[in-house]
Amino acid sequence: MGLALLVPCALPGFASAAEEVKVKSTEFVGMTAPASVQDMARLYSTASLKVTYTDGSVRSFPLTYKTLFKTTDSVNGTPAGLAIDAAGKPIMDNSVPSNPVPFVSDDPDSNSLMKIEGAAATGKGGNPLSLITHYEYITTNNAGKSAYGMVPASMSLTTIDQNKTSGELTAVDLKKIDFSSVDGLWIPCNGSLTPWNTHLGSEEYEPDARAYEADHNETYTDSFAKSYYQEEAKAANPYAYGWLPEVTVKADNSTDVVKHYSMGRFSHELGRVAPDLKTVFFGDDGGNTMLFMYVADQAQNLSAGTLYAAKWLQTGDENGGSANLQWISLGHASDSEIKSYVDKGVAFSDMFETAEQDTPGFTKIKTYPSGKVEWLKVKPGMEQAAAFLEARRYAATLGATSEFNKMEGVAFNNKDKRVYVAMSYVEKSMEKDTKGADPTDDIAVKKIRAGVVYEMPMTGGQKDSSGAAINSEYVAASMKGLVAGVDLAKADSKGNTADDEHIANPDNLAFSEELRTLYIGEDSGMHANNYVWAYSVDTKKLSRILVTPAGAEATGLQVVDSLNGFSYIMSNIQHPGDEMILPEPLKTDVEQQINKNFENKRAGAVGYLHGVPTSKQMIEWKDTDKSLSVLRDTAEAKGAKVAWNEANRTVTITKGGSSLTVKVGEAAATLNGQQVQLPYAAKLENERTLFPSGILNSFLK
Repeated sequence: MGLALLVPCALPGFASAAEEVKVKSTEFVGMTAPASVQDMARLYSTASLKVTYTDGSVRSFPLTYKTLFKTTDSVNGTPAGLAIDAAGKPIMDNSVPSNPVPFVSDDPDSNSLMKIEGAAATGKGGNPLSLITHYEYITTNNAGKSAYGMVPASMSLTTIDQNKTSGELTAVDLKKIDFSSVDGLWIPCNGSLTPWNTHLGSEEYEPDARAYEADHNETYTDSFAKSYYQEEAKAANPYAYGWLPEVTVKADNSTDVVKHYSMGRFSHELGRVAPDLKTVFFGDDGGNTMLFMYVADQAQNLSAGTLYAAKWLQTGDENGGSANLQWISLGHASDSEIKSYVDKGVAFSDMFETAEQDTPGFTKIKTYPSGKVEWLKVKPGMEQAAAFLEARRYAATLGATSEFNKMEGVAFNNKDKRVYVAMSYVEKSMEKDTKGADPTDDIAVKKIRAGVVYEMPMTGGQKDSSGAAINSEYVAASMKGLVAGVDLAKADSKGNTADDEHIANPDNLAFSEELRTLYIGEDSGMHANNYVWAYSVDTKKLSRILVTPAGAEATGLQVVDSLNGFSYIMSNIQHPGDEMILPEPLKTDVEQQINKNFENKRAGAVGYLHGVPTSKQMIEWKDTDKSLSVLRDTAEAKGAKVAWNEANRTVTITKGGSSLTVKVGEAAATLNGQQVQLPYAAKLENERTLFPSGILNSFLK
């Protein structure tokens, strides 16, 4: 090989159509599970994307995790995770009377990174972007006691500067979003960006209105209202919470907030809108939950529509099970109709009669949030109120299946018309009821504590259980397990009770149309460290692409295939170091390191995986030096040998009779004994040598 091979020789625009090089395939090269104390206590990626071209060349694009901010960081004066009351003032934590401090969440969740047309420049020279982030709850107060659900939650709107050359993101301003017009925000879990560029949030674990009516201490409702309105005697209403809020960001950085009461009240993990811009699927988190679908009357308008609940008609019990789905209509409503019931103060007892045993005219059910067997009868004229305020209880009386367990994230594969849903733990109500204690036993699948991601093909021309047509081309007709975790018979040396090379307790889901990849984020008590995985729906390969600190949950997963020409995988972490399953003394060592990295476990992190190229960049950067490749991955993929010399920090690649020696940190290399200049220095990042891609590929030809 000669020196000329180090110079990209293919000039844009001179190749004939027959010689045009295209992308043949893409593949994530995953990372190993963390082994050291330091790695088990940090948030990082050493994964890469390998691109193979039709001319046989291969290029490796390294991924790097970049933190935008921690929840305890102040962005232009505002702590990111700050809890605020109805007046926009900080809610104070007085658990230590001598040291009152504001409540600041350690639990960031959903991200919606978006471009708002007409937004003002950031002042840093890049493209202005907007980012909405959830702060789901606060793990502990200043005294170290649980604060879960007791303090109103929040969302932030962050102004982001997107570097026009590198695509890197920088937070330049942050403000808290005002929810006072909709009674505050209750436990926002995941969310999604709608196809019309608004943020669709969530309110998870809705308060049990029946329990609240019997005893106000049975839910967090009063504590929430007292904190939010800063009024000791403020009347609380459990039916004000458990909805999907939609947030619209305007060019002047102001926001509009609405709650969509017509979409039903239940434990909203999130809602995801189908490509028809009107069909919505949901996660319903908790035990004994349901699969719901909403079909809006009009595209891009979620203020009125028909709500459906699924009945599982089982066809198999392996790999999470399989079933045909029958949809039961709960009725039609508008937001204003259902909100009128909330405003009137309608109570559980206004909608339902109850019994304590099998009684003629009463239906025996078991659903979240009570998780107990109940006998219910809807009062005449209260069907609509019951259907939307108590969607799960009402649907159960109509025969819908309420046996799903920990139903979490949802994602769409538009090309294949598939919707994916994560079931974090396939157990309990999803197992066969061998005691015959439950009202129904629709779901009777084999237990997989490590959970399953299901796929549901969508189609049109479907009818509901009454024979009425469903006005959607995106109705899920069946459901089966796609990606399953693997339970271990006993814990391994790190405390894992699920196989560390497979998913465990899937939660967040997101799908890349460009890469044909399903991303899976974990919320597991079965893995010592939680991960984000990339699953190719074509090759079925599963690759670990992000490691979170022990005890942290991977949250806020969003895929942006192209935004001003750059791709992003948004991903956050919650509560690092919480309830670690590591054995001693490893647990203590890792915990000490987590305390150093994350403010004594009081800080979550908001950030993204950087380095995934768009389909356009894969071609444009093929023979240029716009980015760096992972030297070892790229060289070994082409049959070269790679040797690392720790003493002088050099890497030597040999192929055929040629050798290339690279020293980390220097903008020069040695080719067959002769020194050549590089456009920029090779560097070491996350224990990987990164090297100018065009030059590396030229050498390997």
